[in-house]
Amino acid sequence: MDRLTDFIRAHTVVIGDGAMGTMLQAAGLTTGGAPEAWNVARPDAVKGIYQGYVDAGSQIITTNTFGGTSYRLARENLESHVHEYNVAGARLAREVADAADHEVLVAGSMGPTGEIMEPLGTLTPEGARAAFAEQAAALAEGGVDFFLIETMSALDEVQAAVEGIRSVSDLPIAATMTFDTRFRTMMGVKPVQALAALHDLGVRVIGANCGNGPDEIERVISEMAAVKPDGVFLMAQSNAGLPKYVDKQIHYDGTPEVMAEYAAKMKALGVSYIGACCGSTPAHIAAMKRMLAE
Repeated sequence: MDRLTDFIRAHTVVIGDGAMGTMLQAAGLTTGGAPEAWNVARPDAVKGIYQGYVDAGSQIITTNTFGGTSYRLARENLESHVHEYNVAGARLAREVADAADHEVLVAGSMGPTGEIMEPLGTLTPEGARAAFAEQAAALAEGGVDFFLIETMSALDEVQAAVEGIRSVSDLPIAATMTFDTRFRTMMGVKPVQALAALHDLGVRVIGANCGNGPDEIERVISEMAAVKPDGVFLMAQSNAGLPKYVDKQIHYDGTPEVMAEYAAKMKALGVSYIGACCGSTPAHIAAMKRMLAE
């Protein structure tokens, strides 16, 4: 059973959540620390963020495990904690989802390793698959409903993630890439190319996240929508505008009202799963929910 696509089919639009990093920083996370460590060190704070999005109307919440591969955690010498942090992040989200007054799914967040695949870099397909498999197994143990491969730039890394996941779990997979370099990913992948490649990998919930704000994602999703195969569901999770450095802090210029208009545009393009990314908060999701309900 594919709970993700069944859930999407049962709703006109599914509302995702917003930023995790933005909320963790507001709660006191400093740069240089591993956000995933908070799943164990400060579980109440992480759980509170999940709860804030559910209270705002999110129907899918995403685990605090974006950098949960051994490669990313190794930057803080925490690679031995892959299982612990991912299981904990998933279980906290599962607790919040199961206690919600509306049905909520849990997405297991899996971001890029931060390495570049050979021959340009040192990451091997085998190493990437093993890292993603390790993370996916822990997320599945923690109770996620599906895996969300997100903010990807390279198709070979997405393929490694899909293959790693499928080596340990048959849960559904959604995948998004970020097209922040003149409407291509950092590695030069175009939206239509990404859609075709992810479809060929068997992924059926496909889209874009992060990037340079709603206008960028609107164009990217428009290109995908024009060639979307039957049986594919589009998803969009835009940043809340662009970051600006004000009073020694980063602020995003996308207000809840701006993100509500973005949500309406995504719905008009046929997007089935609409959420937000960097700079967004429960207030943004609440405004999006109100707009989508109209």
